[in-house]
Formats: sequence, structure tokens, C-alpha cells
Amino acid sequence: MQIGLKKYVLPLKHTFSISRESHDFQDTLIVSIALNGNVGYGEATANPYYKITAESMIAEISNIQDELEAFEFSTPEKFHPFLISKNLSNFAICALDLAAHDLYGKLLKQPLYKIWGTTVNQYPITNFTIGIASIEMMIAKMKETPWPIYKIKLGTENDIAIIKALREQTDATFRIDANCAWSAKETIENAPLLKELGVEFIEQPLKANDWEGMEQVMHHSVLPIIADESCIVESDVEKCALHFNGINIKLTKCGGLTPALRMIKKGKKLGLKVMVGCMTESTVGISAIAQLTPQLDYVDMDGAMLLKEDIAKGVNVTTKGKIKFPTLGGSGITINS
Repeated sequence: MQIGLKKYVLPLKHTFSISRESHDFQDTLIVSIALNGNVGYGEATANPYYKITAESMIAEISNIQDELEAFEFSTPEKFHPFLISKNLSNFAICALDLAAHDLYGKLLKQPLYKIWGTTVNQYPITNFTIGIASIEMMIAKMKETPWPIYKIKLGTENDIAIIKALREQTDATFRIDANCAWSAKETIENAPLLKELGVEFIEQPLKANDWEGMEQVMHHSVLPIIADESCIVESDVEKCALHFNGINIKLTKCGGLTPALRMIKKGKKLGLKVMVGCMTESTVGISAIAQLTPQLDYVDMDGAMLLKEDIAKGVNVTTKGKIKFPTLGGSGITINS
């Protein structure tokens, strides 16, 4: 195998703000794996919350590049344990695992969803994310991108007022993501007000380790609660089943498609709603997420839609949320020249 590593700085259409950070660009690492005339692509974005940079991932992978290139690749499932044994961060593992899956599908000349025994006759529509801004700017973003489902980032002093103002502009479904900014009391009090305003569920209202608070919320919230920061890796799924109604799996956080597939199965077995979310990836990462959609209840794969310029072609999300899958195998990714 031949491994390629390239950092990209992705400009965003608008400043993207959540309760704890704000940025205008997204750094990301694209990994390529070439074998037998085929090239697979994977991605992992930098993330300050988890102290991951593109440079740190490049350094990790470069340190073992000779070993990676000497690995006798057969399937992603056999490649992933090898990556785990090298003590890489989950973000670096994700980029390599996604590239391995894209390569594998291209070698077999089949899309991943078909290799996994699923069809794309039915799948959930992605939400479109509205980051924290002035109410006027949030309304302008909604008008710029009319959409059937919006994820609204909250964590301000006037959260309910924001949703009331946005509701006046659209009858779309709302999902709320507080990114750990609320207390249990706030969540329980906000839930009935938000339910009246057409909110479907609340994502990660409390700090990731506030299990006691989440137990209170689970007993008293009138809206379903979805775990995000509390659900990072496979071992978190079982604990989340006692404190949440569903889980949001991020490929970058768990280490790629290989563990995500297991997390989906475990979550469903435990009676959880299952969602996969993005981290403002380009079409490289979004195309990998799309392969999972037939297995999901909800999906957040609008990352490439938030970019001013994309770097790849693959899965295309149409204006009504429908997914156009490429005919190319794997995740169907090609990099723009």
C-alpha cells in the first residue's frame, strides 16, 4: 500500500459558533491509500475540544508509515485491529479506516452500503445546522438554505426566544443541540416549551460526565435526549442506554466505520435511537457517513454543505435532503484536482 497525507484548510460559508467555540475555517486531514491501481480516501477533522490537530494526526501516522505500507491489506475489519495496536488517536484511526473502506469497495467495485447488505431505497433525511448567531443572522441562514429539518445550536441566555423567533419563519422540524451548555434543571424546564415549538429532540444538553444530572433529565424530560459528547467509543453505548433515548455516533471520535457499525448494532439492540453525525467534514467524510444511512434513525451529514469550497466529489445531498449516491465503489470518492 501507498499512504498519502494532506492537510486542507476548509473555508466555511459563515462563521460557525456553538456554545463553547467559534470558527471560520475547518482544518482537516485527508488520507489516501493506493493499492493495485485503486485509491481510497478518508478524512478526520481537527477538533480543539478533543485537542486534535491536522498536524498531530500527520505526525502520528508518519511515525508508522512504513509499517502501514507494509501491511498486507485484505479487509478493513482486519486492518482496524492493526491500527488499534499502534496506539493512534481515534481521529487518526478514523481517517485511515475510512480510506481503507473506500479502497475496499473500489477493489470490489461495489458501494459500501451494498457490501454491508443494505439498500438505499429508504434512509433518513439529514438535518441542516444553524450555528449560534444573532437571531437575524440565524433567520438569514435558514432563508439561504430552506430545509425540512434544522439542527439549532443553543447555549445562550435567550435560547427559548431564539426558537420562538425561528419558528415564526418555518414549519420545518427542529432539533436542538446545546453542546453541554445546560443544567439538568434548565433542560427539564426548557423541554415542554421546546416541544410546543415543534422540537423533535434535544442533543447533549449536559456536560459529558454529568451522569447524575442526565438521570434526572431522563425521568422528567418530555422530549427525547440524544447523547453526543457522552458517547465517544463503543464502551460508552451501554452506559448511554441507561441515561439517554438515543446516541449520536461520530466517526472521528469512535475511530471510523468499523467501530461505528458495531455501535449501531449495539445501540439498536439496547433499544436506542441511532444517529450518525458529522464534524464539518468535506465530501470525503460525508460520503462515508452516507453509506450508513440505511441503518440509521437520524443523520447529521451537512458538513460539506457548510463549506465555501469543497475538495472532493462523491455523495451529493440534494436541496430536499435526498442523497445521490455515486456509481463508483466504496464511498465513491474522488479528490478535486
